[in-house]
Amino acid sequence: MTGFRRGVRLGIDVGKARVGVARSDPDGLLATPVETVPRNDDSVARILVLAEEHTAVEILVGLPLSLSGGDSASTGDAREFAAALAAASALPVRLVDERLSTVSAHAALRESGRSQRSSRSIVDQVAAVVLLQQALDVEKNSGRPPGTPVPPAQEPA
Repeated sequence: MTGFRRGVRLGIDVGKARVGVARSDPDGLLATPVETVPRNDDSVARILVLAEEHTAVEILVGLPLSLSGGDSASTGDAREFAAALAAASALPVRLVDERLSTVSAHAALRESGRSQRSSRSIVDQVAAVVLLQQALDVEKNSGRPPGTPVPPAQEPA
């Protein structure tokens, strides 16, 4: 485990209607679901409360790139959400590639015998778990933080 930074991380899967939240243990061994936050004007504030409750050291926001690695319809939305988190929090916020995390989440839920309809309330949490676990594994294997940092917002001139 070369250069793994100890501490709880939150993984965030940004959707149009809901935001999935997952957390890691301090050693980065396991990502677990936390909550599905309704997507509204209070979403960022709720995530910051969760970050404080879990004593998170970092927030990792999934960046839904297309399979070719370019921007998708949801990429801008995720970037804006990450920027809002960075502006409202003293915690570092990083964007991490989450290609296929929602697809993987749906597949895992299907394999566990849940229908798409019965999975709707938790699929965002499971997607957050998938993207967070991938990010933890990347850091453990490379010794480098995953993704790219989101700079704190500049004060408007």
